[in-house]
Amino acid sequence: MIHLTRLNGNPLVVNSDLIKYAEASPDTMLTLINGEKIVVLESCEEVVKRTVAYRGRVFAEAAGHLQSLPWTLLSLAGWAHPSEPPSSPPTPSAIPED
Repeated sequence: MIHLTRLNGNPLVVNSDLIKYAEASPDTMLTLINGEKIVVLESCEEVVKRTVAYRGRVFAEAAGHLQSLPWTLLSLAGWAHPSEPPSSPPTPSAIPED
C-alpha cells in the first residue's frame, strides 16, 4: 500500500498492485485494473518511486522470513545456512520429492 494525496489534500492509501497505469495530464491520474480512476497530487515518478520502495520492503521482509524457515530448499539439500554453502551443489537425489 502506498500513501498518496488527493487533489483536495485528503490523504489516500492505494493498493499499488491494483494500478494499471499512471498518466500526467497535467495532474497525475491513476487507472486501476477495475477501471476506477484516481487523481493525485504526486507525480507519476513519485508514484513509481513509492511503489518500488513498498515492494522492496515487502520482498525484504519475505526474504527474512524464508531464511528462518527450516523447510527451505537449502535445508532440504543439507545446507546449514545460506552463508555456509557446501563445497559442491546438491545433487537432485539430495532434494526430496513430493
